[in-house]
Amino acid sequence: MLCIAIPLVEHPRMPFCRRMILQAAVACLALWCVPRAALADPLGHAADTNDDLVRCQNGAVVSVSQAASRVGLQILKRGGSAVDAAVATTFALAVTYPAAGNIGGGGYMVVVPGDDAPSVVFDFREVAPAAATRDMFVDASARTPHRRVGVPGTVRGLALAHQRFGRLAWRDVVTPAVELARDGFEVDAAVASELNKVLARSDRSQFAALHRTFGRADGQAWRAGDRLVLADLAAVLSDIAERGPDGFYTGRVAELIVAEMRHGGGLVTAADLAAYRAIPREPLRGNYRGCEILAVPPTSSGGTTLVEALNILETFDLRSRGRWSSDTLHLMIESMKRAYRDRACYLGDPATTSIPDKLLEKQYARELAATIDPRRATPSENLAGEIRIAAESEQTTHLSIVDRQRTAVSLTYTLESAFGSRVVVADGGFLLNDEMNDFNWLPGTTNRSGRIGTTPNEIAPGKRMLSSMCPIVVRREGRTLLVTGSPGGRTIINTVLCMVVNVVEFDMPIRQAVDAARMHHAWLPDRVRIEPSLLEEHPQAVERLRELGHEFADKPARQGDAHSIWIDPKSGEITGAADRRTSGAAAGY
Repeated sequence: MLCIAIPLVEHPRMPFCRRMILQAAVACLALWCVPRAALADPLGHAADTNDDLVRCQNGAVVSVSQAASRVGLQILKRGGSAVDAAVATTFALAVTYPAAGNIGGGGYMVVVPGDDAPSVVFDFREVAPAAATRDMFVDASARTPHRRVGVPGTVRGLALAHQRFGRLAWRDVVTPAVELARDGFEVDAAVASELNKVLARSDRSQFAALHRTFGRADGQAWRAGDRLVLADLAAVLSDIAERGPDGFYTGRVAELIVAEMRHGGGLVTAADLAAYRAIPREPLRGNYRGCEILAVPPTSSGGTTLVEALNILETFDLRSRGRWSSDTLHLMIESMKRAYRDRACYLGDPATTSIPDKLLEKQYARELAATIDPRRATPSENLAGEIRIAAESEQTTHLSIVDRQRTAVSLTYTLESAFGSRVVVADGGFLLNDEMNDFNWLPGTTNRSGRIGTTPNEIAPGKRMLSSMCPIVVRREGRTLLVTGSPGGRTIINTVLCMVVNVVEFDMPIRQAVDAARMHHAWLPDRVRIEPSLLEEHPQAVERLRELGHEFADKPARQGDAHSIWIDPKSGEITGAADRRTSGAAAGY
């Protein structure tokens, strides 16, 4: 940042108008020297920032990509709703964040209107093709990239949400992504690194379209600042902009997908694509310390598992113990274990699985809390019950949006693994998911390493595979307080749990809450995963956890990307905080 200091010397005979002009010029130079995040409107709120933190009054978008966040912000400034901005940002991420942004995957969107209209969850999770069978992956040789592809849901889900809550024309919210793909965009260091990694580990003969689409023309490694142009994807997005979701699920694009499936022995057919429907659902609702939690119901396990864990924690006085005490950490770990045990035992697609009401009940949580020994870790096998004891990918992306009317959108979607199946549709330029991974492949086999084989999530034709995605909106006294979520496979729920505890229980400012160390326990394997900062900042607490009998993963690792928004209950000011663990960006005005 360049700053220029100009001494101001006023001669007593200098004409008044000249003094005023000089003072104005100096004032402008002074403003030029202030970082963008400090530039404010007349009310003192930051305007048009695009960094890892933004404070504003009118609306904010927080996502993993600066270019995508900027697209969402421009939609808000044009009078679009939070859902308009979410649709535009999501399509933009399909261009600028190819590791997880997508049109060939699926996810969930939580919409909480600012005018007290009913809230809704849009479930656009992928489904198993009609030809899928319960035992299709028992034989390891059958687990080919094309056979792992589920029927994509993203485009139908975005269209359904836009139909319900959009204010701008569909073409207007899709076109920015068309332009990004057609004209190209500058990759940042994180995207360059991800592209280089996936290309290096993908055999060119097996993944030729991946290399053609995402490799540099000269064969060299990607570097920050390079421009990536995705012409085939631009043409597909243009079809979607003109024809709506039918531009993806029928016609030319559908034919490209089916041809790709035939080429690689995949199961998705034209009939599967034409039959796909996104589902509007009632939000799952919980309550923690007087705050309402609005989350995704099954087919995601996220909301149920989160609310169950919070209900268990609510029976303890965490505040008096302190956020980073070994007591609080121990209770959080034990709550995670019990909630994740129930996740494995009970949760699946509600169309095929009966899910017990008790999982959300406070009394059941008190019963589980009573089984926690404050002086000793409970071995996970002791919680197995009737489950016979003989991993999800972390490449997902989350975005949070609030508009001028305080409508809140929390959206998480994924391709499953990084770059999904790595199958790029020939002449389509987009990646397909490998979401069939999220079913239980080996019926009846649940082991200590974390493989789950329980019945509710077995493969069946047309069934939605169980997810861990957990986009949420937290409200206090009828007003939105927190919008958050995260990628991270099975760690997603516990990242969100940490965020709720930080903000609701311990009143952390949103920047501190997002930056704070996280941890994870998924029942099986019976190990605690922690981030390096937890060990660095609270070594005595970690050592005490070891003394209580907790075992830790061999190496601390980064957990999640909680791109979040917090709204001040008193002033109504919006604060958007991108997660510094990745290349996130917050934009607002």
